[in-house]
Amino acid sequence: MPDLDWTIPVGRWSSWPAAASAAPDIGFIEPIVRRRLSTLSKVALKVAHDCVAQQPVRVVFASRHGELRRTTDILRSISAGEPVSPTAFSLSVLNAMTGVFGIARGDRSAASAVSAGAQTLGYALLEAYAQYATQPDAPVLLVYADEPADLTYGTIEDEVQGGAIAVLLEKDARVGHMICSLARAHGAAGDARGDLRDAARTATSDAASFPTQSQALLHCLETGQPACWQRAGVVWQWRWDDRAA
Repeated sequence: MPDLDWTIPVGRWSSWPAAASAAPDIGFIEPIVRRRLSTLSKVALKVAHDCVAQQPVRVVFASRHGELRRTTDILRSISAGEPVSPTAFSLSVLNAMTGVFGIARGDRSAASAVSAGAQTLGYALLEAYAQYATQPDAPVLLVYADEPADLTYGTIEDEVQGGAIAVLLEKDARVGHMICSLARAHGAAGDARGDLRDAARTATSDAASFPTQSQALLHCLETGQPACWQRAGVVWQWRWDDRAA
């Protein structure tokens, strides 16, 4: 059995592929602000906007690297003795997208940001569920957006795929109910691999495995089939609950 599982009511969802040739349409953002946004923020805003109307919504933004590319450019400017743009600095924080989104919509609802390495998306879904569970009448929007780190940082273990996904948790689960689960390996260090294999067999017997969490979740959303991701002694799985739909 998994160590932890929870069911999220999915009202809407949207995604944006990393390999998209066209720029995302974010016409709801004022041009003066739009011009200053990074590609990361633009795709995040696109999928977020696709999932919500005008009703207030709490936001959980998730990204492993966040605005790392912008931050890297700022560090290069400092190193070269060049001035740093205050706007660039203000938009370099992890939760920059949530501020822009709230201002554009005139929404003062709570917003938070999550970064947890290769497991960022999984823990962000848990955070979104925890917030939803405290107040089910108020929807929660999970927005995940990421891009590979600058080559300056060398090889990144379990590097992200890139792209964006948004999932709206709301009482009226028009899309359905998705079960998220997390299983950890137990026992002595020497038995960790065996424990993980046992957990994987239990949790993923009918689930396709993917190299990143975002690919696994997107597969489940798009096909309706279970998907999993396993690394570092843990197995994450996503599947639809037909009985709860």
